[in-house]
Amino acid sequence: MNRYLDQRLKLRHFRIIEAVSQHSSLLRASAALSLAQPALTRSIHEIEEILGFRLYERHAKGVRETAFGEALTHTAKNILQELKQLDETLDRLTRDNSIVVNVGVLPVAAVGVMPGVVARLSERRPELQVMVSQGLSEDLIPDLMAGRLDLIVGRLYEPAAPDGLRREPLYHEPISVVAQPAHKIFSGPGPTVERLSKSKLVLPTVASKLGREIDQLLGQMDIDLAAPVRSSSLGFIRELVLSGEFVGIMPRLTLAADLLRGSIKVAPLPIPAPSRPAGIIYRQDRELPPAAVALIDMLRAYTEAIAMEDRAESAI
Repeated sequence: MNRYLDQRLKLRHFRIIEAVSQHSSLLRASAALSLAQPALTRSIHEIEEILGFRLYERHAKGVRETAFGEALTHTAKNILQELKQLDETLDRLTRDNSIVVNVGVLPVAAVGVMPGVVARLSERRPELQVMVSQGLSEDLIPDLMAGRLDLIVGRLYEPAAPDGLRREPLYHEPISVVAQPAHKIFSGPGPTVERLSKSKLVLPTVASKLGREIDQLLGQMDIDLAAPVRSSSLGFIRELVLSGEFVGIMPRLTLAADLLRGSIKVAPLPIPAPSRPAGIIYRQDRELPPAAVALIDMLRAYTEAIAMEDRAESAI
């Protein structure tokens, strides 16, 4: 039985199916689409007539998809997603790529170095457009491979398998002790295992790679891991550190702007910690646009300025 779906199903049909799937209610779907419910119901009946199958079963809390409804929903979401990606691609192609950089940023870099880098770049090169997407490596790498990103900035983790991407270290994100300059953790010889054990600590959650790395280091110092405040939000951790009562154990560049302003102080852990190289990831088979090169130059200059501040602080 040939239903000629390519000729009879319309884009509006797919949008209706996606909305009903998302809201599991004809009333809520019609509101989301700014469509009267009777008109939505007529459209669903129209789709069912085209397919020759029933798409939904009603229940007390709304509607439930039949097997045929699930199949159509899967296709509808794929089609609409492909159209969204096409729209984004066309948008990129119509821009002047010489002044646009699409950069993916890992979480620590997103709250640490990148705000300062983008602010300085905007001041010196106001014609450039910086499009920033934050995510984890596993989310950003596919976008880089597909050409949706020009480069990624952040911690340089070793890939599970060779991927043909170039990883260029530009700076380091060593895990350090961070607190307000007047905090007692810095008095005398500075942070010691005993002082850390008695401090109010705030740490990332162990759901992240960073959190697990930090827990491993604290375990080597026999510090009780049950006591600290934990958060998945680096912004929340920053606020507690700036409150003056808490000590953070985290990459020093998470608080890059605060370090340059002098509102926080950084000290090494009492035990040797890995240097944790960070920098840029990009495709070797594709030339970076001029805007990306300008951003990389600013990233180098900004992280070098922070390193000089660190050295000056250590010399005091």
